[in-house]
Amino acid sequence: MGMDYGALGLRVGLEIHRQLDTAHKLFCECPTRLSGRGAEIEFARGFRPTQSELGEVDPAALYEFRKGRMALYEADRGTSCLVEMDEEPPHSLNREAVEIGLAVALMLGSRPVDEIHVMRKVVIDGSNTTGFQRTCAIALGGSLKVRGKEIPIEQICLEEDAARKVGDRDGGPIFAIDRLGIPLIEISTAPVIESPEEAREVAERIGSILRATGRVKRGIGTIRQDLNVSISGGGLVEVKGVQELGLLDRVVEFEAMRMAGLMRIRDELRGRGLGPDRLSDAPIDVSRAFAATASRVVRGALDRGGAVMALRLRGFSGLLGRELAPGFRFGTELAHRAMAIAGVGGLFHTDELPGYGISAEEVEAVRGLAGAGEMDAVVIVADERDRAERALLAVLERAKEAFDGPPSETRAANPDGTTRYMRPRPGSARMYPETDVPPFPISEDLLDRVRASLPPPPEEQIRALREAYGLNEKLARQLLDSEYLGLFKEAVAAGAQPTLAAALLTETLKALERKGVPIGSIPDSRILELLRAIAEGATAKESAEALLEAASRDPGKGIGQLISELGLGMIPEGELRRRIGEILDRDPELLRAPFGKVMGAIMRELRGRADAGLVARIIREKIGG
Repeated sequence: MGMDYGALGLRVGLEIHRQLDTAHKLFCECPTRLSGRGAEIEFARGFRPTQSELGEVDPAALYEFRKGRMALYEADRGTSCLVEMDEEPPHSLNREAVEIGLAVALMLGSRPVDEIHVMRKVVIDGSNTTGFQRTCAIALGGSLKVRGKEIPIEQICLEEDAARKVGDRDGGPIFAIDRLGIPLIEISTAPVIESPEEAREVAERIGSILRATGRVKRGIGTIRQDLNVSISGGGLVEVKGVQELGLLDRVVEFEAMRMAGLMRIRDELRGRGLGPDRLSDAPIDVSRAFAATASRVVRGALDRGGAVMALRLRGFSGLLGRELAPGFRFGTELAHRAMAIAGVGGLFHTDELPGYGISAEEVEAVRGLAGAGEMDAVVIVADERDRAERALLAVLERAKEAFDGPPSETRAANPDGTTRYMRPRPGSARMYPETDVPPFPISEDLLDRVRASLPPPPEEQIRALREAYGLNEKLARQLLDSEYLGLFKEAVAAGAQPTLAAALLTETLKALERKGVPIGSIPDSRILELLRAIAEGATAKESAEALLEAASRDPGKGIGQLISELGLGMIPEGELRRRIGEILDRDPELLRAPFGKVMGAIMRELRGRADAGLVARIIREKIGG
């Protein structure tokens, strides 16, 4: 049974981020491509929060600072310079990026600002070498229609992309700075979206407008969708980093489920006559209850000189095991907070014990040491004593928040559509002016030039595709809605058959994606090689799916090598005639079967190594029909 999102009061706002395909980065002349080389330069940075002009400190920045971590950066001279390393002031704002952003703004009916002023947004998680991200509003307002509903646009911004996290080491993360500074466009909608399906459709519509410019990048890491989600009575949650459009509606659905579940827990706690003031316990050491434990996690912590710490949560019995979303319980919620703040690997709680090597006797001993009654829950962490204690204090804070329903916070999207705690929501103190970049005036002459070069509406583009390439309306529409229109035109210019190229770039790739094939790892050059090989008769179009799947597993191999390794080269006509004859002689029933059945049986045996038209002609010669 589906959720009643209207009764829940679900409201969603989208922030769509997309890399722009410009010649150079937003504030320097480095190219907007990722490095194919190893690190030539390494340097480290530590960060600390600063006060705003009003003396305030951003809570998200303070949270990251308290982790006490140092970031290590890797760079190469082909994709980064002293600007990315924060050893040189930023250069002028990229005019090409501004013009692309203004084109998008005009297509959405947004009002360009008179003058662009660059701001600094505090970011001290290490993803920016400066400790802030440069961002600027270029247009305000506007709207788009989805199923007849008006979706207001709040603002359109240009900003620099962050560094890529490539690993971790003791003491902090490792980032590659090749991506740092690539221009991003950010489009923010008002929080008027009322269902997961509507959220996906709005994102698709914005995506189609961005693609229509022909000036956005595609591929893994070039697009990110952030969500602002709330329900009636709950706080505002920002979900970061939904990279796949196909995951967006599931994230909204699961986040609504999580929030609704937290509201039910809130109501049940209040119904039990409890309040946050009843949660006054401090973490206690219960290591002695595990002297002879069979739990590998607990034994390992004790053997390393650590401790087993426990925290009583009064009145929480049965709530920590409550499922909020598929595979996600309230205990998971507490664990994520502890992991994010204290860096522990996880926790145990009495709603899931005995289990994980912890016996019923050990559970009873812990409950006794903690003074837990029948309606109380106990949370257990095994780690270094100080770390375990910090983890349980984070659990205590989160348990107190449960009395008010879903808290306002920033969360990250998981690959399964659930979310996890990242940090507190940022406040207004994180933004301040960038003094190294002069204002960029937007003149009427500039706007007139942008208006003159706007792409035609989607329906006109579909009509043009049909007329120029002989595509049917379905294929033309699918191609326009895909990420591959530019690649299609390049392939046809190189000799590919238009309908085949369009079908491969839309339907075949989509079928592979549904099978779980990582199509984003297939280089454009491999797709072009494949279409060229089919056009030249080196392999059959029926082999395309198998060859693309192989290319996704080993993108370094050329299509010619894969054709040879998989035995998917075309069978010479003489050999083909002989093999079709053998198949018909071996199975006389085929001679009396409908033509389609004969064709299907023979093509299966030939494993895509023959042109279907030639096979059909040979079959007709042999059996008629």
